[in-house]
Amino acid sequence: MLGVAILLAILKNISAPAGAPLSFLPALKGDYFKFDSAEVNRPFHIYVRLPADYDTATTRYPVVYLLDGDSLFPILAANHLFLTYDEDLPEAIIVGIAYGAFDSSVNKRSYDFSAPTADASVEQGGAPAFQRFLELELMPEVARRYRIDSGKQILFGQSRGGYFVLYSAFTQPDLFWGRIASNPTFEPGAAMFFSAPPSATKPDLGLVLTSGARDWPKLRQAALNWQQHWQTEAEAPWQTRVITLDNGTHAASSTESYRQAMLWLFNRSDKDTAPRNE
Repeated sequence: MLGVAILLAILKNISAPAGAPLSFLPALKGDYFKFDSAEVNRPFHIYVRLPADYDTATTRYPVVYLLDGDSLFPILAANHLFLTYDEDLPEAIIVGIAYGAFDSSVNKRSYDFSAPTADASVEQGGAPAFQRFLELELMPEVARRYRIDSGKQILFGQSRGGYFVLYSAFTQPDLFWGRIASNPTFEPGAAMFFSAPPSATKPDLGLVLTSGARDWPKLRQAALNWQQHWQTEAEAPWQTRVITLDNGTHAASSTESYRQAMLWLFNRSDKDTAPRNE
């Protein structure tokens, strides 16, 4: 019996843990919680990266919400640390909104991040409910759990997520202080993004669109068309910036999209009201 007990103890010590803790990755150290959304009737996995001094400071931090947190949270949350080192970007709470899988049976980004327009497919059209999830459920929960600066909340989305960032800007501009649409898609309902958005009540709102010079040709051209349109439009509820990423690709340049856009949002002045390439 003693031999069996020893063997079981050995097997217990060498077996893999059920889940690998992020607490041993200090650049991603923070929190996690599962959120069952009533608005979209599905659960989300919420990963939170907290600033290094969060436990010892009394600061209220800007908060960045990352769409497609399944892939972008470990990339951009860790990279934010280096931006505070090298670029003096303010520390922030980074919130990754994840589905928990890439399989389309679980990951509903195509539905959640697309507007219900006339040309939308049956697998699109969930953006209104997803925006209510952000506004009415997740953002209040994050504010309850963490010391956030409610006046400095930012939404980042890549590709289809970038579409949702634009959708949010053109339907509810006051919801976020800053928005970053990285290599966004423009369909369905592209005309929405060339029409007059609602007015905003909050000052100093910022909208950044980044476009890789090597993005897919259709998306690159759409970004240039959007830039040209908003260069001639004087009325907008947000300050706007269009940034071309030299040699940038569709997805692999997300860190550079984040870097340039975040630096502009936090360092802009009154003269930064018209979109232009960088």
